[in-house]
Amino acid sequence: MNGSRAANASLLAGIVAGLDNAQATCAVCVPAPYLQQCVDTLTGSPLAWGAQDVSQHVSGAYTGEVAASMLVDFGCQYAIVGHSERRAYHGETNEVVAQKALAALNAGITPIVCVGETLEQREVGQTNVIVAQQLSAVLEVLDVEAVARIVVAYEPVWAIGTGKTATPAMAQEVHAQLRTQLRERNSEAAECVAILYGGSMKPDNAVELMAQEDIDGGLIGGAALKAADFLAIIGAAA
Repeated sequence: MNGSRAANASLLAGIVAGLDNAQATCAVCVPAPYLQQCVDTLTGSPLAWGAQDVSQHVSGAYTGEVAASMLVDFGCQYAIVGHSERRAYHGETNEVVAQKALAALNAGITPIVCVGETLEQREVGQTNVIVAQQLSAVLEVLDVEAVARIVVAYEPVWAIGTGKTATPAMAQEVHAQLRTQLRERNSEAAECVAILYGGSMKPDNAVELMAQEDIDGGLIGGAALKAADFLAIIGAAA
């Protein structure tokens, strides 16, 4: 929950100006009130845009919710679902996240499905079980072919905004597990689904993280609020 019209204008202009030779698929997911600003600013640029959340409901008496069809009206290609903050602060269950992913897909939007464990869960050795359950809930509601149309993001909750980062080896271990899980559902899709790392990726650790076999990119938080930092991470993806 960051940004203003003025700050966004500067940030988006700075990102677009540095994307000339980007060798990565890049997008910004913004608070819903700023989607029109993305339409106005980014149409025709290499930078795609999306939303930070989407309702699991198609339409109706759900005050305050934003439907996938509404996001389509604003040219969204992506919607984040199941971010750890939505799970923690808004009580979103694995089942709700799965329905949100399905709603996005049904509208032609790529859901960025977030999974990840808390510090307490990691300390008691539950990391693999937790992320497996979170991804399974989504895979269970998708047709086999639809698996190829999602993006997965691993965000260890204990490494978000804390200054802590999973070591590349720790992150790779979880990413490899997620890839195996995707492979069990759709072997072809597993090789093309992007699995992003979302635990405080920054310019100084992006190269080492994305050098790992199963880390295909990043879901960037604080570092994306500075064009230079975000562009440095995008450069690392090459």
